[in-house]
Amino acid sequence: MWLYLALAALAWALGWLVRDRQTLPCVTDKHVFITGCDSGFGNLLARRLDRGGFRVLAACLTQKGADNLQRACSGHLRTTLLDVTRPESVRQAVAWVRAEVGEEGLFGLVNNAGVANPIGPTEWMAVEDYRQVLAVNALGVIEVTLGLLPLLKRARGRVVNTSSVLGRLSANGGGYCLSKYCVEAFSDSLRRDMYHFGVKVSIVEPGFFKTAVTNLESIEASLRQLWDRLPPDTRLSYGEDFFRKYLKVQRLIMNVICDADLGKVAWCMEHALRARHPRTRYSAGWDAKLLWLPASYLPAFLVDFALATILPKPAHRAR
Repeated sequence: MWLYLALAALAWALGWLVRDRQTLPCVTDKHVFITGCDSGFGNLLARRLDRGGFRVLAACLTQKGADNLQRACSGHLRTTLLDVTRPESVRQAVAWVRAEVGEEGLFGLVNNAGVANPIGPTEWMAVEDYRQVLAVNALGVIEVTLGLLPLLKRARGRVVNTSSVLGRLSANGGGYCLSKYCVEAFSDSLRRDMYHFGVKVSIVEPGFFKTAVTNLESIEASLRQLWDRLPPDTRLSYGEDFFRKYLKVQRLIMNVICDADLGKVAWCMEHALRARHPRTRYSAGWDAKLLWLPASYLPAFLVDFALATILPKPAHRAR
């Protein structure tokens, strides 16, 4: 019996591998719109797709980012400015994409624009801290997608949403984890709603990577700002030693866990666009595969205990 099960598992794995490696025969006529191309994953993906023959429509937050990307790519790549938190900017970008793709429609949408800070203990946050992250990472994704869905349906295209392993397991306070949980839920409902229209939806769940929005300097500066604005009694309950140790933990995470190879994430995004049968979910980074995703399936009390052991203890705890 065990032999038959092993053979069945082997046959399934080989079949999945063959299916996973099948790619589209031609992509030179396919438009892909990518948000957040100033730097990081979006910038790298835009350059890779441009070299690979796609007709790339890259959205940047700043004119400097757009100019730098344009100089690094071929004349086929087109850029526009987009602030996903501003409805008028989104409407203008949608109109620009519509004019670029014409009757063919939009083959690919990659929702990559995102922010991380502020992150930290939940009590250190204000409501506005949550709003500013959710506006980019969650509502921005939703608004851009809704605006472009008619064009995606016309081309029977693909949507690739950038989530995170922290959309499976919330390891810190702040809006980041909340926003990525939202991306997961939105992507799941969108995938099912678009099934009969032929639009495929994939989620990329990176582990910890070193990017412009997740560098140690910005994280430390954000934490110091949060700490400095806390009421005196709240700061007293945590203690200065807690703050110093919390910074030390963040440095340890950035130096030990964070991966500098952004190509691992860009490969997942490109596969979701180029594969004949894109995966529903992609995990990128050793920590995503070996640490965070397995931990997300463990009982909550085990994860709580592990994270509480790693993080420093407040000076004045409940007795």
